[in-house]
Amino acid sequence: MMSPVTRRTFTTLPLLAATASLADIRAQGLTLKTKHLILVTSDGVRWQDIFGGMDPILKDEKSAGMADAKELREKLWKPTPEERRKALMPFFWGTLVPRGIALGNVNKGSSVQVANRYRFSYPGYSEILTGRALDGQVKSNDDIQNPTPTFLEFVRRKWNLSPEQVALFASWETFQFIGEHTPGSIFINAGLRDPKMARVPERMREITRMQYDALTPWDSARHDAFTFEMALEYLKAVHPKLMYVAFDETDDWAHSHRYDRVLEMLGFVDRSLARLWNWVQGSREYRNNTTLVVTCDHGRGSTVKDWNDHGEKIPGDEQIWVAFIGPDTPAAGEAANTPLVHQQDIAPTILELLGIDYREYSGVEGKPIGMAIPKGG
Repeated sequence: MMSPVTRRTFTTLPLLAATASLADIRAQGLTLKTKHLILVTSDGVRWQDIFGGMDPILKDEKSAGMADAKELREKLWKPTPEERRKALMPFFWGTLVPRGIALGNVNKGSSVQVANRYRFSYPGYSEILTGRALDGQVKSNDDIQNPTPTFLEFVRRKWNLSPEQVALFASWETFQFIGEHTPGSIFINAGLRDPKMARVPERMREITRMQYDALTPWDSARHDAFTFEMALEYLKAVHPKLMYVAFDETDDWAHSHRYDRVLEMLGFVDRSLARLWNWVQGSREYRNNTTLVVTCDHGRGSTVKDWNDHGEKIPGDEQIWVAFIGPDTPAAGEAANTPLVHQQDIAPTILELLGIDYREYSGVEGKPIGMAIPKGG
């Protein structure tokens, strides 16, 4: 039985194994191949479910919506965590992770933690996108503009791209504010909104019409299926350099005490990753020069009582996970016995993979994750 998160002390040494920089890469005479990057997040997905599949403590739990989930249990319940996670997310574990690295399995001595104190959505997403914990500035989910330019805005300016070349599609409407500091800096479509494009592809018009007829139980979010379909059509039509796709329903169903729906949505995320990656690898423009980063904004509790919740008072919900897959990331697979990594390290790692010295990004506090780039140990 999977036990609650134990409070381990994860070393931050040796630093050379944990961090690396573009200067280190260039000193080795290495040439980075990443020209495009796609970031995917799924809100509030626990490391326990990513690395262990269906949780033994929840599989029959009535309060978690699992008492009548017989068919789901028959499909997903397996004897070992490795078998369960592959049953839950076969593409992620069978295709993506072997081509890159997945960090955050606490049971194997790999820890990824949020640096912000709050451990809920906006602070987590802001930390991912800015490479810093903005405690005191981002402390709620209110509709406030991100106080710091995101790495998406930084790369757009650095590469002199049009706003359309850096795109964000999200189910949660608050990403209108999370994704950028200066409104209009990048292309954002979040929540129940029409895409603001000069020429909207016909398939995207159809998806836009449908989203208004399939309302969710949550006023501020649309279904993830519409978010993904719109993002994929945009990718095909516009060919952006950077794209961010933010799924939401894994968190919403958890708060609704529906672990069965959380697992079903993780299956959807896995199928979406398969479609996305297969399209990328079938595209002449994106094939073998695109890095995919998959992660979440915060963790959750690890007991029957608190698995559905998160925040400052929930033990262990600072633990998250992240995976990097791409032409420059060593094919290390599942990480074990690694130095401590923080959420704020994701943005610097992305910048380095794009061939940009992360130190150029003003105010960044995180450091590149050496295991995810060629210098990695």
